[in-house]
Parts: sequence; C-alpha cells; structure tokens
Amino acid sequence: MTNRRELLAALAAGGVAVALPGVVRAATASPLDPVLKRIADDVLMNSPESASQLGLDRGAMAPLAARVSDLSLAARARDAARLAGYRRQLTALDRAKLPAADQTRYDTVLYALDGSLAGTRFGYGGVGLGGGGPYVVSQQNGTYSQYGEFLDTAQHIETRGDVDAYLSRLSGFAKQLDQETETIKADAAKGVVLPDFLMANTLVQERGLRATPAGQQRVVTGLAARAAKVVAPDPTARATKIMESEFYPALDRQIAALAALKTDDRAGVWKLPDGDAYYRWLLKAATTTDLDPETVHQTGVRQNAELDAEMDTLLQAQGVTGGTVGERVTALAKDPRFAYPDSDKGRADVIAYCQAAIDTARAQMPKLSKLALKAAVEVRRVPVDIQDGAALGYMNFASLDGSRPAIYYINLKDMSFWPRFQLSTLTAHEGLPGHAWQGAYLAEHKDEIPLIYSLMNFSAFTEGWALYAEQLIDESGAYDADPWSRLGYLQAQRFRAVRLVVDTGLHAKRWTRDQAVEFVVANTGRSKGSATSEIDRYCASPGQACSYKTGHNEILRLRALARAKVGPAFDVRDFNDTLVQTGGVPLSVLANVVERRFGLA
Repeated sequence: MTNRRELLAALAAGGVAVALPGVVRAATASPLDPVLKRIADDVLMNSPESASQLGLDRGAMAPLAARVSDLSLAARARDAARLAGYRRQLTALDRAKLPAADQTRYDTVLYALDGSLAGTRFGYGGVGLGGGGPYVVSQQNGTYSQYGEFLDTAQHIETRGDVDAYLSRLSGFAKQLDQETETIKADAAKGVVLPDFLMANTLVQERGLRATPAGQQRVVTGLAARAAKVVAPDPTARATKIMESEFYPALDRQIAALAALKTDDRAGVWKLPDGDAYYRWLLKAATTTDLDPETVHQTGVRQNAELDAEMDTLLQAQGVTGGTVGERVTALAKDPRFAYPDSDKGRADVIAYCQAAIDTARAQMPKLSKLALKAAVEVRRVPVDIQDGAALGYMNFASLDGSRPAIYYINLKDMSFWPRFQLSTLTAHEGLPGHAWQGAYLAEHKDEIPLIYSLMNFSAFTEGWALYAEQLIDESGAYDADPWSRLGYLQAQRFRAVRLVVDTGLHAKRWTRDQAVEFVVANTGRSKGSATSEIDRYCASPGQACSYKTGHNEILRLRALARAKVGPAFDVRDFNDTLVQTGGVPLSVLANVVERRFGLA
C-alpha cells in the first residue's frame, strides 16, 4: 500500500507522457493550468503537512513548515465549501475546447472533486481528495499515530529556523489532538464509534505513547540529534516542555473521550448512519467504478477459486500434498527453512533481503520500462511505537524536491508474518517496479506535472499498478528457479482476491470480525495474527482493500486489448509506461487514455 493516507490527503503518483495522445501537454499555456494551480495552492495552504511531505515547504512556502492543518468541526464544514468552490472553478471552463491532454486532466480532477463532495453529505468521518473514512482516530490513523513518523521523515532540519518550525508543529499537533477529540464526540453522538476491538487496540497504543517519559519520545531525542548538526541551541528542554504541558494533556483528554464511549463488536460500516449508502460511496471512491458490493464479492469468490487451483498445482509439483491449499501454506510459513528469528539480527536480515530484491528488480527495469528513472528506495522497519496498528507494508513516496527517497516500510512486530517466500513479491509491490517506480515518475518529472496530481489519490490505480507490478516480476522469469517465491506471489495475488470477499463481507453482508479472519486464514495460509491485523485495517478503512484487485483486473483487461490490437509489435514497456505516465487516474479515465494510445477507440 502507499503511505498512510489518513494523515491528510493521500499522496499518489502523478505524471505526464512524453508521447502519449490524451496525456502529453501542449507546449503553450493552457486555460486549465491556472485553475489547477489555484486549487493546488489552496489545498497546500490548508494542508501544510502535505507541503512538507512533498518537499515544498521552502522558499515562498517556507512558513508552511511551522503550521499544521485545522482539523476542527468548523474546518470540516469549510472544507466541504472549498471543494464545491474548486468544482465551480473547474467547470467554468469549456471542456470541449480543451486539447485531449487537458481533457484527461480535467476529467481526473473532476472525478476526485465529485467523489469527495459525495462523501460530505454523510456528515461524519473524514473526506479527502479521492476518498475518506468513517473514524477520525483508530488503531492506524490519527495524530497520535502519525505525528512522530511525520516529524522524523518529512520535517527538514537544516537551520535554526527549522528547529523553531519543528517545535511549532509539535505544539500544533497537540491542538490537533483536541480537535480530533471534538470530532470523536460529535461523531459518537451520531452513532459513529469504533468497534470494540479497534477501540481496544487504539487505547493500548495511545496509553503506551502516554506512558513514555516526554524526554524519551523519539520526537524529542530525534530532534536533539538532528539539531546538533546545525547551528542551534539544544532544543531538548523546549520539546520536552511541549510534550509535558501541551501534547500529553491533549492526549489524556483524547484517551478519556475514547474510553468513555459505549461500543460493541459490530465490525462493518453498515451499522453507521445510512451505512449501506456510505459503504457504496467508499467502494466507489476506492475502486473508481460503479461496481456494487455483490458484484465485487462474487469476483473475489471466483478469482480466489482460480488461484487456489494454481497454487495447488505448484504445491503438488513440490511434493506438498496433504490438506487444503491454505493448510499447506500455513504449514510452510512455519517451516524453519523460511523463518526468520525473532531477534535484531532476524529483522536486519529481512531488511537486507528486501533491499537485495529491489536491487535485483532494478536490473530488470529496462525490460519493463523505457523511462530510465532513478527511483531511489530505502527499506525501513515500521517504527515500534506505531507497529501495533500499522499496515504490514507501505510506501512513502519520494519528495518532489529530491531531498528524500521513497521509503518502503515493513512491519516487523511479529516475525511469523514474514516467511521468506512472501518477501520478494511484497518488495515488488512496495518497491520496484511497484509504488516506488510509479512515484519516482512524479518526483523526477515534477516540472511537467500539475501539482494537484500529488494531492489526489485513486487507490484502484496506485494499488492496481503495484499488484500488476508483482505480476511483471513473475512474468520476467524471476521465479522460474524459485518455486517457493512463486508460491508467495500466487499467495499475494490470492490474498487480494480474498480481500474482495472479506471487505464486502464485513461491510455489506454483515460478517463478524472472526468470520472474516477465519476466511483469510483458511484461504490464504496467512497466520492468524497477520490476518487479524489485515481485517482490522479493513474495518478502519472500508472499501480500500477492494481497490487492489479491481485495479489489477482492469489493467490486465486493457493490456489484453492493446496486445490484440497491436499484434506482434506490441511492446509491454510501452503499455507499462502509458500507465505510469498518466500520473494516477480513475479507471474510467485510464481506459480512455489506453484506448487513444493504442488505437482501441
């Protein structure tokens, strides 16, 4: 998955083509350019953390480095009005008079705005450009879980003024905690409350954060270490005081507000106000399609069965024959041949293995793309203080200014999550040729790309591309002499088909958490702990889990059409680059681009 979207608006890759009809921009100025720039600038002014994530909080935007977003209820109402204002600016243009490239961009931004505006009518949760979610704070999102990683990776420290900006932001995050608490209470009054198992995990993490002495918090110790490298007084005392006098009291108030709520074990958003319609909105936002929950569910059932058969054939060829496919994979995951020890060395070995897989994939990229991107990637462990609620793997894209590479995080809380045969395909997804490659196009072509593309998220595209990237590695022959890693690849593909089943099961068919966990374990061979972590993620972010396979299915459909049209001259690199150079678009827009590029229309 891409980086943890709940911080503000999800960051997605953006791009333009060098020679793609319907994507490449005209050399002359377009009437669309100033409209998109005004929208992007306003988004950044109201979401200063996004400016830092993108490496844009310098020069004229330097004051943003000291600010945080307003997360209050009043701001939520203003945000809805701002979205409507963006739409009026965009639709004031005559789309028919725009060149094809700008029509693609117009359609992309309009889709994001219309989707976001559709979500504002529900009056709870969060809404960003491209989607949203029901709970402002959960085991995986909220200021408490994200402020530390943000300050570590996105907040630059190069001058004494940067230290002051860091401290100002730390104080601002304390205010955000209180703003979230205000929203938690308002949403709870409408019946929007975390299920009890997510509530328990959230409170464990918040209380664990609170129990750490202020001077030992990584936002304090990390700042001190970084400030020592610039001409600035030791900021430890100031940072500690902010934690003790501002952040901790606000955290205490949030803990008390969450602990006071009455909750139950109902996992799905069907329980929320207008819950069925809310899930349909989330599903559309995630998949950028109009597929109904039952269609998505049955697609997952069918593809799960198909992949079960393929995995069975591979396992039998390796002499692994006893039990169901899920049972056999579960047993293999515990096999000492594939296990890493639960130790510092074991974790270091996992990081090294993933980095080596990236290096191997990099050597294959000329066979998969003509773009010649640098695509620097750094592999890190998910920080220990957020690992209980974090995804098992995710990617933070590189900054636009080149100051920070893409960071691929892997959750090493429980080493049983990661038998060796699963790591290659995970790395293909998060690293190369997956998210890191797609995101690199944005950073390395930033002067050609409207900034608004970096402030939208179309999960079906970004996750569909990353799942397709896993397939590209398999098709490259990387697993021809490594059947176990190919098993991991098939397991990962099947896992995404299973996601279609369990996400719709939870939120449309009223499955219980235990029912969903059992289905994942039985059908994928994942450990119960891993499956539970994933199901909890789907409960906190409904619909998003359906984006992967839906996007992947559409990419494969379009590739088959392009291959049939072009015939023997078809070069998969042209198709792959067409996708990356769109910059991340809704699937309907993607179909139009591919149709123009390969003459399918």
